[in-house]
Amino acid sequence: MWALLEPVFRAGETFPHDPSIPEAEARLSWVEQSQAVMVAVDAGGAVVGSYYLRPNSLCLGAHVANAGYVVAAHCRRQRIGSRLCQHSLQAARRLGFRAMQFNLVVSTNTAGIHCWQQNGFQIVGTLPGAFRHRQLGYVDALVMVQRLVEGPER
Repeated sequence: MWALLEPVFRAGETFPHDPSIPEAEARLSWVEQSQAVMVAVDAGGAVVGSYYLRPNSLCLGAHVANAGYVVAAHCRRQRIGSRLCQHSLQAARRLGFRAMQFNLVVSTNTAGIHCWQQNGFQIVGTLPGAFRHRQLGYVDALVMVQRLVEGPER
């Protein structure tokens, strides 16, 4: 997992983690603090993508899921992220979540935004200057959400 996560965290372009995060702390954040973690592997068994799934908030907000996704750089544009997203939505439904929310989608992550929208997420808010991009400085972040259950809210 570290070989997959390290270059993404070090880049400082899509995740809010400290770019100098040590491996143990990254593992704690990605794996041990999650309700579910899945990996995608290629035909040779190499890990090419992963997602985590966890409650977005505590107690009275714990019915809303949150997820994070990473795909190996050499495997991007192969719809792996989309398949991970679809799988995570199914898993979230099975676990009883009523919605999934992404709290900090970096506005410059156009591929991610497109992927999430293609998988049914809507932008419900913009957080001006909420992400300190390692190369571009302060950029906006989006809040995106998708309901996972039909019917009344109650």
